[in-house]
Order: sequence, then structure tokens, then C-alpha cells
Amino acid sequence: MFAGGADGGNGHLPRPRRARRGGGGGGGMGPPPPGPPPPPCTDYDMAYFKAYSHIGVHEEMLKDHVRTSTYRNAIMHHQDLISGKVVLDVGCGTGVLSIFCAFAGAARVYAVDASDIALQAMEIVRENELSDKVIVMHGRIEDVEIEEKVDVIISEWMGYMLLYESMLGSVIFARDKWLKPGGLILPSHASLYLAPITNSHRYQDSVYFWQDVYGIKMSSMMPLAKQCAFMEPSVETISGENVLTWPSVVAQVDCYTIQAPELETITATFNYTSMLQAPLHGFAFWFDVEFNGPVRQRSKKQANQCLDGNTQNASPSNKKKKADAPIVLSTAPEDAPTHWQQTLLYLFEPIELKKDQHIEGSVTISQSQQHARFLNICLKYFTRDQWYVKESVMK
Repeated sequence: MFAGGADGGNGHLPRPRRARRGGGGGGGMGPPPPGPPPPPCTDYDMAYFKAYSHIGVHEEMLKDHVRTSTYRNAIMHHQDLISGKVVLDVGCGTGVLSIFCAFAGAARVYAVDASDIALQAMEIVRENELSDKVIVMHGRIEDVEIEEKVDVIISEWMGYMLLYESMLGSVIFARDKWLKPGGLILPSHASLYLAPITNSHRYQDSVYFWQDVYGIKMSSMMPLAKQCAFMEPSVETISGENVLTWPSVVAQVDCYTIQAPELETITATFNYTSMLQAPLHGFAFWFDVEFNGPVRQRSKKQANQCLDGNTQNASPSNKKKKADAPIVLSTAPEDAPTHWQQTLLYLFEPIELKKDQHIEGSVTISQSQQHARFLNICLKYFTRDQWYVKESVMK
């Protein structure tokens, strides 16, 4: 459940925004098991699915070694819960996770994707001589007909700042309709973090550049430059040196229990203390996901470790450095970079911070009324005896 206190960007990215796919479809021989009614498929959804038919999106994800190898390691870590079992891959893309599950001994894998990349996944499965185990289904997960319950659901559903694109809703739909009681969901838990950052280099590149362009004064361009560069969230890579304080937890997700309405609006409060004197240029979001087994498979100590993550302020690593710690995929600034990078909200005007200066406030993230895959972000913060508000839309 949530607890509070991907594309993204503003053209400063070396690649187009990453759209993300939904799940399933395909045929079946009879009526599906009872379950939640499917949501309508909108024009936005169709455009979203179409974006995932492009090979470049999948090449980017597969080349993300942190992402893909962590999923493979998690599958092998839970091999005893996968071997001989039925698996559902929600939003399978090229089918790599489905194939990893087949390698781990799954008896049957339903690989579901609404994008036309599913047609390529069929060929990849055939090429690897796994057609007897991996069943690729082309269509939305909300429309699929599967004539049995499944033991495992696996999905790479995370968007930029975790929740962009709202694919988690498709995983929830699949869980409620097909997952057997006590079944395994990978990943199982997720945490979204927020921290104030400094990044003078970014301001120099996008704004102060206009002060002198080949000896020509263009300062009149600076207000427009700020609007163009900083109106929308920006997806880019920063380092731990850019982070001014310990991060706070904005939201925590338990994929075994989370309900779709909880995704509609998330609000969290924060109270930071700057660890150094530097200009405050904005705030950064990043996330971790964990690959834990169902509650009945976890020890009480491991379950308590998951609950311990629900703190107002977390360590920069956002994960426990213990031998019995769960497998974690992190997009934190100090960890190895991923294609998710970090999502930044830049201020139009920097604020000079002193060491030990406090910043308090709240952040609200809500699904857009225009399209549920978009996110509205409202950041309210107080420092130097003044309140500020930053509002932005990630679309």
C-alpha cells in the first residue's frame, strides 16, 4: 500500500520519451474466469501501445544491464517458486522475461503484450525452441482469455518516477483476475523517493548560455529559456553529489495488496535539512523495486525489513546492505545508471541554501484527468520564511 510522509522531460534528452506498453490479449477457448471489468481502451492507449512496436524502445531496455540482469537474478533466486509452475508476463515486450522464466523451469508462460512487438516475441520464442512452454498473446491484458489461474506474475511495469504511464494498474488487474492465493509477484514492492538537488551545470547550459552568444547579448531570451527548459519534468542522470539532503519516501507499493484507486492521488510531506551550502535548483525523484516472495514464503524478519522502509527520511542507498537483503533494482543517483535515470523538477529561480537550512513541504502526484497515463505533480515547499509552489505535468 502507499505511505507518504518516462518519458519525461523538456527536450534535454538524447532520446525520445519512452512510451510503455500494456498487457495482453489473444484468444482462448471459453469464457475467462470471473474478475474485474476491463477498462475501456482509449485513443491514448492505442498510441501508447503503438509506441512500443518500435524496436528502439526494446533495444534500450534490453541494453539496460542493471534492469535486465536484476530481473534474471530475481527469477533464478525464486526458481523454486517458478519451476513447474504457470507464469503470466504482463507487458512481455520481446519476451525476454518469459524466456528467463522458461529457463528457470516454468511449466507454462503466458506472455502478453498489446503492442505489435508481440509478433516479434512469437518469432523469438520459436527461434529459441520454447513454443511448447511460452504462449505469446497479442492484445491488452484486460481483454485476454486465459483458461487457468497462474502461480506467478512478472512484469516490468515501472515508468519514469515509478508511476508514469500507470502500467501498474494492468498488473493489479491481472493479479486480481488470475493469481492463485499465495502466488508470487515480481517485483513485489516499490518505493518512490524525493530529494532537493543542486545542478548549476544544467542552468548554465539551458539559461545562462543566453547572456552572451558569440559576443551578442541575448539575455532577453532567458525567461523563455526557463519556460522551455523547466516547465515540464526532465529525465536525466545526476550523481549523488547533486543531492543536497537525505531523500524522503513519497510512496511505497506492495504489489500483493495495492488497489488501483490508491494510484489516483498520492500525497506526502517532507522536512529536509541541507547538508551543504549550495543553490537549490530543484527536486529529484527516483525509485527502487524489490523482488520478495509472497508473505507466506518470507520470514518475519524479512517482512519487518519491508515495513522498515516506510520512513520519512531514508539513507541515500535506499536499500539494506545485509546478506539477507532482498534483490533490489535501484535507480538512485549514487547507483549504477539505468534507462529510467532520475526525474527532475527544476525551479525557475534557484534558491541559495545555507548548510543546515530546513526545507519543508508536500508533494502531490495524481493521475491526469486528460489521460490516466499522465501525471500531475504539485510541489509545495517552505524555506527562508517563504512558501513556493511548483506545478508540472508529465506527459
